[in-house]
Amino acid sequence: VAINYRRDKEAAEETQRAILDAGGLATIHQGSNDIPAENVALVKDVLSVHSGIDIAILNGGIASKGRSVADTEPEELWQLVATHALGPHQLCRALIPSMRTRGRGDIVFISSVATSGMSANGAPYNMGKAAMEALALTLAKEERPNNIRVNIVAPGLVETDMGVRLARAITGRREMDDLRSMDEAAPFGRVCQPEDIANAVLWFCSPAASYITGQRIQVDGGGSSLRVGQ
Repeated sequence: VAINYRRDKEAAEETQRAILDAGGLATIHQGSNDIPAENVALVKDVLSVHSGIDIAILNGGIASKGRSVADTEPEELWQLVATHALGPHQLCRALIPSMRTRGRGDIVFISSVATSGMSANGAPYNMGKAAMEALALTLAKEERPNNIRVNIVAPGLVETDMGVRLARAITGRREMDDLRSMDEAAPFGRVCQPEDIANAVLWFCSPAASYITGQRIQVDGGGSSLRVGQ
């Protein structure tokens, strides 16, 4: 397993230790996916220590600042679109040749339920994730002849560091350290956990999904797709 991080080396090392403790092999690689040259360098670095790339999980992301279109600075727009769409485009361009050589591959993009709702005051994020999904669906058509499957997992609110920051912004409760106070109002009585997203990704990359490509699974407990009472 090759783990890419931009700034949080400590979290990358924690993930690496968990994989090593489970008996796996894991390496960490620094790089920012919104910089095209770093995407190319990342793939070269990974291939220098691994025999090839079979699975790619594109999970990089940052939140927008919650401003209206009229109040959004161009720098924020470009950064979010670059992080969520332009960077993944360049990363796929760099890693697909390895998958083609190996005769198979799985690419899973981590998007968001935001592309279904397109909420106000989030245009940079909405645009970036929508462009990501357009990339994924296009890539699924292009790479199917090469036995490369491309799919999308779209989470709702997840209890990660980013999810806690988002919840603080939504509720105004700056002291919030976890999302336990939101469990009661959440689908199934709990907030979505990282493992819920990982399980969807794992399924997409498993033999059980070998005939599935170009699809999008929304992992939000039905919170954004089911009406009250259903």
